This record gives sequence, C-alpha cells and structure tokens, in this order.
Amino acid sequence: MRLASFKSSFFSTRSPKGAKSYASFLRPSLRTSMALLLAGATMNSALANEQFASCTAALADKAKQEGVSQQTIDDVFPRLVHQDRVIELDRSQPEFVQTFPGYFSKRVTDWRTEKGKEMYAKHDKLLHKLSEKYGVPPHYLLAFWGLETNFGSYKGKMPVLDSLATLACDKRRSTYFTQEFLVAVKLMEREKLQKEDMIGSWAGAMGHTQFMPSAYTHYAIDGDGDGQINLWASEEDALSSAANFLANLGWERSFRWGREVQLPENFDYQESGYKNRKSLSEWHAQGVKKADGSELGEGDTTAYVIVPAGHNGPAFIAYKNFRVIMRWNNSEFYAIAVGVLADRIAGASGIKATLPDLPAYNRKDIIALQSKLNDLGFDVGKPDGIIGPATREGIRNYQISNNMIADGFPGLEVMAALNIDLASKANS
Repeated sequence: MRLASFKSSFFSTRSPKGAKSYASFLRPSLRTSMALLLAGATMNSALANEQFASCTAALADKAKQEGVSQQTIDDVFPRLVHQDRVIELDRSQPEFVQTFPGYFSKRVTDWRTEKGKEMYAKHDKLLHKLSEKYGVPPHYLLAFWGLETNFGSYKGKMPVLDSLATLACDKRRSTYFTQEFLVAVKLMEREKLQKEDMIGSWAGAMGHTQFMPSAYTHYAIDGDGDGQINLWASEEDALSSAANFLANLGWERSFRWGREVQLPENFDYQESGYKNRKSLSEWHAQGVKKADGSELGEGDTTAYVIVPAGHNGPAFIAYKNFRVIMRWNNSEFYAIAVGVLADRIAGASGIKATLPDLPAYNRKDIIALQSKLNDLGFDVGKPDGIIGPATREGIRNYQISNNMIADGFPGLEVMAALNIDLASKANS
C-alpha cells in the first residue's frame, strides 16, 4: 500500500455524520507525535521519489548513448516505479540456516519427478535434438526447468524493469544492476517485448529458466522458429536456451553430474571437498563404492567427495559437470538437487541414504560458532552466520585437534563441545 493511500484510509479526519474524527480522541502530545512522524515519512518518501526520478533520468541518458531509441525511452522510463519491496528483499537475511535435508526434501519431490516425466514426453523430439546438438541430456534440462520455475508454473511476480531500475539506483550493487537494467531495456526493444509482460524475480531473473538479462541476451535462442526469443511464452525457446547456456558454461558431453556413493568405514573426511580432487581410480583404491555397493570403476576422470549433511548423512562424488551446474547457481545443495532430480526423471530411484534429522540453526548459532572458533585460534573470518568454505575449514581443524570426525560440519556434537547455547533450541 502506498503511503498516500494509507494516510487517506487510516489517518483521515473526515468521519461519518455524527461521529468524531479519529484524531480527536488522541491526546494532544500523541497527535503531535503522529503528525511529526507522518510529516517525516512524507518528506522521506518525497526525497526517495525525487532521487529515483533523478537516477532514472541519468539511466535514460545512458540508454540513449548505448543506442536505445527515443521512442523506447519515452515509453519506458517515465513509467518506472521504485519497488520498496525489492530493497527489503535485497537487505533481508534468513533467520535460520538452511540444512541440506531441509533444502533437498523441499526441491526433489515426487511431484517434480512426475511432472518432469510428463514434460519429457511432451517435448521428447525437441529434447533429443538439443541433446544431440549441445550434449546436454534431456533429463538435466528438465531438472533445471523444474527447480527454477516448477516447469513454468511460477516465473515470479515482480516487474523486471522496475526491479532492476530500483537496484540500479541503490548504492549497494549499482554498477552490476545498472548494466543488467540497460541490457534488459535493449532486450525488450530487440525482442519486441512489452514492459507489462516482463515479470520475474525481485532481482530481475526472467522466464521459464530465470535468466538474468545478460544471460538472456547472450545465450537465449529461438527454439520454436517464430523469429522471437521469448522465455516467458515459449517452452521451446526456454529449453533450447538452457541447452545453449549449459554448453557455453562448459558442459561435457557423455559425463554425468556425479552420483551418490558409499564411503569406507575408515574414510578420512579431511579428504572431502573440492580441493581434494582425485581420479576415479584413486577413489576406487580407497574403497569408495557406488550407493548400491557395486564397484565405482576406474579411470582418469577427476572427482571429489561431498558430505553436505556431515558424516551421518549421504555422500556424493562430483564430476566435472557438477561444477558446470554450480556456474548456473553457485550452490552445492542446488547442484546435488539438479543431479538427483535429473536422475529420477530419467528413471532412477533417488538417493539411498537416509537424510539425517538436523536442527535448523539460527543465524545467531552460527555467528556464535564462528566467534568461538576465532577465539580458539581457528580463523574463519568475520562472523556472519554463513557457513562458507572458511567456516567449514575452521570446523574441520577444530575437529582434528579434538580427535573428532573431521567432516567440517557443524553437527550438534561440535556445538556441544564448544559450549554453544543454541538460540534455535530456545526458539523451538
């Protein structure tokens, strides 16, 4: 609700006949405070609108310099609206830290698997044509599509140009979003898109496959042959564009993403993680097997072991295409979800290991963990509540020094050993 409409509906001094105004019931001091608050909010809103108008005028000048037509500038720029919600979302941080079981179970579902198989049948001819040309098997394209937008059923609800202009006019990441905004305007002009139809995520990701404007411009292709590249309206365009994008990201034909594995009982968890890449022959020699207990096989292909839920959860071995998936979305959780969903769409049963019941840590829990590790000399950088590579390395070094299984995972045993009073437990 806009401030102006909020004022008129809640603070109006106009009343039904025979009734006193709302303001007349307030103490004079409270009426004064509310008036000052409202005046301040109005001034701030006016200033924000003035700054946004000034910023978008500068963006219009840049657009013109970069070849955008005056007609497009006249049609688009006066209608740009600052999206306060976009700034709220850009600044917000989740209260709880996502665990792998929580992430995975919400994304790799029976519904997505069955819908993926349905879409496989619908686009069978196109998918195999794309696989032959770009080397990306059909089930992977479907897995990306399913995870990004539920096969097109939810493409976002924010006006893309307004969102990008809002972020371009915000100091935090202005340079990046200015470029994405200008690219989006050119894209709209190039593909004869309508501003009202360009709906997407709050950060500007668009269409069935949630491409940012720069990815849309460089990698999206016309899959249905109608002379337009429309990632909102055309499933064929979206799938073809995803295949082209993955090929350009480095997808290696004939390789899978990775697989679930069984680790030997004496596995040294210090050897997990991207830094510890080894050939399949070396992992085979160390006793790593496929999830069903069969031999992993030998070869020169390099891979690394991932234990996303610690030593009590499932283990995976990741091949080269796993890192390609992470170039689409830089998250190991996401890459595992894409891989397993793709396997299930292709007919596999999914992971065999049981997902452990892990606590949903509060960010305060992780900040407390990071602070304690720093105090003990295990440098993890500035405590921020995010479990990144430095935090995992700090946990692993602490585990080694205390004769614990060194999986780099913040399990309850680590929290207990560090005497961390969990905020998440108090809130549960």
